Amino acid sequence: MNRIWERRLSPFMDIAKTAWVNRDNLGYAWRILTGGVCDGCALGTDGLRDWTMKGIHLCWIRLNLLRLNTMSPLDPALLADAGPLKERSEADLRKMGRLPVPMIRRKRETGFRPVGWEEALKLAAGRIRQSVPHRVAFYLVSRGTANETYYAAQKAARFLGSNHIDNSARICHAPSTTALRQAIGYAATTCSYRDMIGSDLLVFIGSDAANNQPVLMKYLHMAKKEGTRIAMINPFREPGMERYWVPSAIDSALWGTQIADAFFPIRVGGDIAFINGVLKHLIYHGWADRDFIDRHTEGWQALKDALDRQPFDDLERCSGASRSQMLDFARMYAKARTSVLVWSMGVTMHRHGTDNVRAIANLGLARGMVGRPHTGLMPIRGHSGVQGGAEMGAVPNAFPGEAPVGEESARRFSEVWGFTPPTSRGYYVSEMIDAAWREELDVFYCSGGNLLGVLPDGGYVRKALERIPLRIHQDIVLNPQMLVEPEDTVLLLPATTRYEMAGGCTETTTERRVIFSPEIPGPRVPEARDEWQVLCDIARRVKPDASSEIDFTTTRQIREEIARAIPSYAGIERLARQGDQFQWGGPRLGEEGRFATENGKARFMPVAPPQFAAPEGAFLLTTRRGKQFNSMTFAAKDTQTGSSREDVMLSQEDMARLNLRDGSPVLVRSRTGEFRGQARPGPLFPGSVMMYWPEANALIGRASLDPECGIPAYRDEWVEVILPEDNREGSRAKDHAAERVL
Repeated sequence: MNRIWERRLSPFMDIAKTAWVNRDNLGYAWRILTGGVCDGCALGTDGLRDWTMKGIHLCWIRLNLLRLNTMSPLDPALLADAGPLKERSEADLRKMGRLPVPMIRRKRETGFRPVGWEEALKLAAGRIRQSVPHRVAFYLVSRGTANETYYAAQKAARFLGSNHIDNSARICHAPSTTALRQAIGYAATTCSYRDMIGSDLLVFIGSDAANNQPVLMKYLHMAKKEGTRIAMINPFREPGMERYWVPSAIDSALWGTQIADAFFPIRVGGDIAFINGVLKHLIYHGWADRDFIDRHTEGWQALKDALDRQPFDDLERCSGASRSQMLDFARMYAKARTSVLVWSMGVTMHRHGTDNVRAIANLGLARGMVGRPHTGLMPIRGHSGVQGGAEMGAVPNAFPGEAPVGEESARRFSEVWGFTPPTSRGYYVSEMIDAAWREELDVFYCSGGNLLGVLPDGGYVRKALERIPLRIHQDIVLNPQMLVEPEDTVLLLPATTRYEMAGGCTETTTERRVIFSPEIPGPRVPEARDEWQVLCDIARRVKPDASSEIDFTTTRQIREEIARAIPSYAGIERLARQGDQFQWGGPRLGEEGRFATENGKARFMPVAPPQFAAPEGAFLLTTRRGKQFNSMTFAAKDTQTGSSREDVMLSQEDMARLNLRDGSPVLVRSRTGEFRGQARPGPLFPGSVMMYWPEANALIGRASLDPECGIPAYRDEWVEVILPEDNREGSRAKDHAAERVL
């Protein structure tokens, strides 16, 4: 099928496919869609509606995730031999069905056998009691995870004496929350989605909304009709951000919508250099908003002094863009009375990810693009539960409300909880794996997640997991992480979905909207239990004499305590019905130039571009998503690019330089591993290689992290691209044959 037609028809094909795969539970599937809050990205819904537009809010991500909620349980006998299951992909394991009952596997056993909940909980509590707090860790995935689960999980961990708790925000927007908290005092998006519609200029930096937040493309379609201009700063010219067919808008479905008005190509990791060049132009031409700067910010002179020490020659080299391109963007930005800056994983997944976000904050503050209608800083989220994770305190360095871990915060929470939490920072998720490698973890509880596919260097992760005496995996379906050989014992515990949680639950969206998602009537997995119930039950069994301190019995009780513990979440205790919601902080943060810093002023934070020293002949690796949700893939082919997951994309110039043709077999090699694929030409910045994630994790080293927030440096790996040995021989034979013909 022609790729344009494939992109146009793909949403309708997804609807038909969803109806077919859910045909055994169509009524329940429909009730989830119309009554529940979407468990996909973090735009947020009330059934099929939202608070930004009047039309239908539905996308292919939600449709593809729907089957996870309607599947029947798998046959426990299928897990009796784990060997054959290890050969299956994550997608194949997922399709086997829901986890039906608690199951156990001990060392030297071939597979899992069912056990009762009492035996499973007694085992878990006994092992934790035998250990010490700093050898127990907890990790929660963010897909569909509710605020109530996050809050109860972090409280249970701290009740047990451990700050080793983290969630999957660590590997996406941890740099954003870190930098924004320092710059403006808020670790969240400052505006609402509505502010995008009618803004003079939207700027997407390292963000591909067409793949990751498809309904946002409808917002952009509406914004274009209001006269909004859109600019994109990225190493790859995303086809979905050039033209997109919005299926629920008739004109767009027929003819498509031109999205980006201007594209500014930069090298991988060149964001700071490009933005600093833009700032130099803004200062030189007098385009900065000096009134806003003088009244509402601090650090402007320090930023100017730092930029004076960064000559344009260096900024051009580090960014890959010319000073005239920087001027073009600066002029476009200066002409805009209002602008929203949007960024995502292309910005954050670097060892300098926090500095990248600081640069974006500097750019927004320089023109006063915060706190007014149609302005804002937006680190757009890709997981429905990810914004609430840190705000509920399910991180190792902050308590609920993002209060920093330490003596002062611990004293305050001891008054709320009745016990004093630990006061030293716990492990980030990568550090948990390192501790496991060193044999310094006794118990590791995972709520969802597949760290084998998510973290760099899967071989290292596997060996580390194999060294943990007790692993507890609570989830709704199987994944490869569960099949890692036990050091001693592995427990599998069946979880509920958010739509099965008695009493309902809440999520927090990118725009800080806290939404109630009701329990949806329908079929149930009888043995499945909410994660928060399991964690609190285990905690009470470990410390029965103090069990009253963590005695939640309903999600409503949890919401009531959240309201007491986190002032900005006051009102969550009143959410009880479909459609109930509130937006903490209001539609916009920073209104009238008031920020949540100690002196009420926003802070400019000078940053220097990272210096690149490319090994000879090496390429800088970057990654993208295809038809997938986080690490969960739904199709082998990327609808937007037409590429397969084995494709290795290079620029036309690099293809010619390496004498590669479209489809040539290539070997991509790094210090960590290698990957065999096919070369494809694409609109990519020269000197870069783009591959699909998480497949590219095989090439990414584990040791490089952002030192301020612990995110792995997924986009800072140097690789070489070569012809495999077997293909070199074939190429030589063809060359000799051609010589004989000549």
